[in-house]
Amino acid sequence: MPLSDHEQRLLEQLEQQLHEDQRFASTMKSGGGYSTRNMVIGVLIGIAGIVAVLIGISANVLVVGVLGFAVMCVGVYVALSKRGGASMKASNGSPRAAKSNSSFMADLEAKWDERRRDQGF
Repeated sequence: MPLSDHEQRLLEQLEQQLHEDQRFASTMKSGGGYSTRNMVIGVLIGIAGIVAVLIGISANVLVVGVLGFAVMCVGVYVALSKRGGASMKASNGSPRAAKSNSSFMADLEAKWDERRRDQGF
């Protein structure tokens, strides 16, 4: 299904803005930031949780099953946690970095509102 004229203009605007903001473009190219190490550790923890759940069910011990489920949840959390290195370097934990991010978001929101007004929404 082809894009309408309006959608084509929006796509061209987005491409133009992406070319202008090289830092954002490089961030988007770098990937999701999931660590393979965290993924492997999380999967192993999840498998241990499944084993504990199965043992709890087969032995009819509720506590072991509940603990196994909790271990599975921890495994999923560890597997899906993003690596700390790239995000920590970017934010640096300083108020200045937080202010920069908030002003960036404020600019995006202002542009969004302006586009919505121009389109009559």
